Amino acid sequence: MLRGIRDEYTRYIEKQKKLSKNTVEAYTSDIEKFSLFMDAGGINNVDKVNNTHVIRYLLQLQREGKSTSTISRHLASIRCLFEYLINNGKVKEDPTLNLKPPKKEKKMPQILTEGEIATLMSLPDPTTEKGARDRALLELLYSSGLRVSEISSLKIGDVLLSKGTIVLSKDDGIRKVPVGSKAISSISYYLKHHREDSNPDAPLFVNYSGNKLTRQGLWKIIGTYADKVTGSKNVTPQILRNSFAAHILSHGADIKTVQEIMGHTDIASTQVYTMTEREGNTDEVYKKAHPRA
Repeated sequence: MLRGIRDEYTRYIEKQKKLSKNTVEAYTSDIEKFSLFMDAGGINNVDKVNNTHVIRYLLQLQREGKSTSTISRHLASIRCLFEYLINNGKVKEDPTLNLKPPKKEKKMPQILTEGEIATLMSLPDPTTEKGARDRALLELLYSSGLRVSEISSLKIGDVLLSKGTIVLSKDDGIRKVPVGSKAISSISYYLKHHREDSNPDAPLFVNYSGNKLTRQGLWKIIGTYADKVTGSKNVTPQILRNSFAAHILSHGADIKTVQEIMGHTDIASTQVYTMTEREGNTDEVYKKAHPRA
């Protein structure tokens, strides 16, 4: 099917499209395979290829067990081929028109069980400054579902202890995040016994030097304790965030509430945790659903 145009097409994607060497090799290989598929089906001329032929080819790739990303690349390769053919007057219609690549498969997020969370929270020794800080940190991470960057940037004044709320500043205003009673209790203890002289603008969590706890420091703290629970230091802040979302949803929270708490702009980011939706007031739903509220 590609007789007489293979070399020209390669030059087109190299010189005009300015694709990288690896992409050129991948596209050329994809087009070769597509050509063989068409030849096997008796289609020897590019102007005979239609929408149905392309769909059959993509389905064949799927049957071969190709990943969604590989199938998407093959479609992009074919689309690029027909862009070249149309631009050079070799065909009149694009058989890839209106064809969309397959949606990427969403992997289930890694989470800890509620039992593992309970064990994790019990490990820091609150009678020491480090232990009090670490317990408050772990409780807050799991209780709020905040991102590691948000936790690291928190100031003491951002925590409204009496209201059980964290207030985050955003470009378009503020975001209020409910926090469970166990986290509030741990934070209160930490502040009362080890940070009582700090002002509202001081970092909520500090290191031995009294400086703001960095994201790297936060990761290290979680890994140290998680190793004692799971036998692996690969438990990240994101896994605690995942656990927060999965557990609160399993206890009855609706997906829109979780989207709001986690700060997801797209609800699809939240849907990975569950397909069940219930509705209700954010604070009320949180208090009923969170295991440590």
